[in-house]
Amino acid sequence: MKAMKTMKTITATEAKNRLGAVMDSALVEPLMIEKSGRSSVVIMSASEYTRLTAMEDAYWAARAATAEAAGFATLDEVAKLIEDAGA
Repeated sequence: MKAMKTMKTITATEAKNRLGAVMDSALVEPLMIEKSGRSSVVIMSASEYTRLTAMEDAYWAARAATAEAAGFATLDEVAKLIEDAGA
């Protein structure tokens, strides 16, 4: 199994004071921004965001195609899918 790479983390103050450099770094790899010592947001390139949302769209399209092939879902099945999506 491949080890997970640790994301570079910076403080919100550093991000504010060095926004240009932070944006340049985010073009190469996502950066975790911490506020008050806790992970708050991730900044990433627009192309990485587009890639991730395309993957999510493809995942849900595949789920929809599988569900359609199996027949229409009941209200309970739809509620469970919505619940699982929020997890």
